[in-house]
Amino acid sequence: MNRVLALDYGLRRIGVALSDASGTLATPLTTIARRAGKRPPVAAILALADDHGAEALVVGLPLDQRGGENEWTAEVRAFGRQIEKRSGLPVFFMDERYSSVEAEARIRSIGLPRRARENKARIDAGAAAIFLQDWLDARRAEPGGGSEPKDRTDRA
Repeated sequence: MNRVLALDYGLRRIGVALSDASGTLATPLTTIARRAGKRPPVAAILALADDHGAEALVVGLPLDQRGGENEWTAEVRAFGRQIEKRSGLPVFFMDERYSSVEAEARIRSIGLPRRARENKARIDAGAAAIFLQDWLDARRAEPGGGSEPKDRTDRA
């Protein structure tokens, strides 16, 4: 598996990150705006996956502080299953706890102006890159180096 697209699914935005062609390094890509009360922008996500040659998708799973699931987790899982069905690509879930906090801290640490640091779209795409990098690292750490990570990850 080479390129992987990650999605940080939210009510207002979906942060998107992409791995490099070797499946080693995750980079923030973009953020897709969501319209209130409308269905998720699946067509836009599928177009991004196709444009970038993604072979799999990783969706951030919003677990609670104890690692449990809730109504929002169920909605994100349903979104992941919808993407998998429509794209034909494998969809994996990755624990996204604290990825937005970490993204915000990293953005702050590089010395960007306050307005850029508080840009929610930048934070959402950064969060997607953080949990995608965790997923890629876990995948490489598995015996054989190319199988799917079992820790904190599951299929749609």
